[in-house]
Amino acid sequence: MKIEELFTVEGYGVVVTGGASGLGLAFGEALAENGASVTLLDVDADALETEVARLTAEGYEVRGEVVDVTDHDALDAAFEAAVRTSGRLDVAFANAGIDPGPGFVGAWAGADRPRNEEGAIERYTDERWNRVIDINLNGVFATIRAATRHMRPQRSGRIIVTTSLAAIKSEAVIGAAYMAAKAGCAHLTRNVALELAAYGITVNAIAPGFFVTNIGGGHAKDPAQQAAIAKEIPMHRVGFPDDIKGLALFLASPASAYVTGQQIVIDGGWGLGIAD
Repeated sequence: MKIEELFTVEGYGVVVTGGASGLGLAFGEALAENGASVTLLDVDADALETEVARLTAEGYEVRGEVVDVTDHDALDAAFEAAVRTSGRLDVAFANAGIDPGPGFVGAWAGADRPRNEEGAIERYTDERWNRVIDINLNGVFATIRAATRHMRPQRSGRIIVTTSLAAIKSEAVIGAAYMAAKAGCAHLTRNVALELAAYGITVNAIAPGFFVTNIGGGHAKDPAQQAAIAKEIPMHRVGFPDDIKGLALFLASPASAYVTGQQIVIDGGWGLGIAD
């Protein structure tokens, strides 16, 4: 098989949740740039309108719809609309998520990491916990369910979940609800992959490390924050959305046809430990 056939997504129908910025936008761009028909779903109407306008002006087949993944009926309807538009559903990226708020120590600031009482487990409110779980875990479940309803009858498809390095290793600066949600997404990915393998549907996860996105109010865009965390990453730099496009294309394309139930880490080696 030629390389252009191995990684082709030409004509694919694709849905991306949380698609108006960050990694979700990168996922949508990667597939649209290679000939897919992409529907971006997001709660941020302004960002969605801006990005859809930009991508369509560049000649790509992209549409957007304002959807909150906690509204499961609206999410199901958005998938139905995307399938009517594209004529098929080949790939679904369950990507939408929110920042968990602070962990029990302060943000990356070298060896001196003072305890952060705001992030202490005994101060967690039900509202804060439930909101993170509702979007970051329940929203992924609802996205997988919506996609499966279209993919199982056709006996094919790719479902790709955005987890996190936080699903694998503990991190004191990240709120506990986020850790629980992402770990839950990782195990859900494996279990659904087991269920759907017989139907020609693969289910995999991408586990990013530190990437520069809008999550957490865009704190990752602070050069001082980037410099601090880059010292802990063996590659000595943080990740940017373009860094994830190759992995997204691999998991969405025929190149990954025999890969399912896997969580692939993309973190510049951060999870390996500090090298220098």
